[in-house]
Amino acid sequence: MTTLLLAGATGLVGGEALKLLLADARVTQVIAPTRRPLPPHPRLFNPIIDSRDLHPEADWWAADGAICALGTTRAQAGSAAAFRAIDHDFALAVATRIRERGATRFALTSSMGADARSRFLYPRTKGELEDAVIRLDFPSLTIVRPGFLGGERSGHRPMERFVGRLLRIAAPILPAGARISPAATVAVFLVDAALNGSPGKHIVTAARIATAAAKGRA
Repeated sequence: MTTLLLAGATGLVGGEALKLLLADARVTQVIAPTRRPLPPHPRLFNPIIDSRDLHPEADWWAADGAICALGTTRAQAGSAAAFRAIDHDFALAVATRIRERGATRFALTSSMGADARSRFLYPRTKGELEDAVIRLDFPSLTIVRPGFLGGERSGHRPMERFVGRLLRIAAPILPAGARISPAATVAVFLVDAALNGSPGKHIVTAARIATAAAKGRA
């Protein structure tokens, strides 16, 4: 039986991962720290935290493995600094706490094009986070790099919906890596890595996600 920690459970991908984890009989307990309460579940422990106080000494950081599905955009965060604070600093703090408490498997949601040397904020931040997490030396590390995420988002996001419609229409002529990455499929890869990740570092590309989605994996 397994205890897993999920960071980002209120987000698009994290919400899908939470559903999978709570439905999996192999998972004894899901630890999902969030800023606002989640609906109760017999196997869910939901500590309430914020990015300024992660309760680093709390016993609940001890888990067999973890999923990090934290993520925002510069527009949502309000500034480049606020975006980096969530997508890099907060996510790295979670990974660090988990590793210090002995977790052996870690699954990280990153992004297609992640590159610490990029001139652009979003891929550079994701690439820097990847590099920092790699240095934590998890015995099993899986980095999932989705493209444009598909799924039912909360809030009014007309531009994202418009882009999503265009990508769905164009899907038959697009290469796999340029197609929508369904959040449910991304979550399948994350959960599988957190439960069954083999030793070493593994990269799941947007093309692999799209191919899995097309085959009905999620």
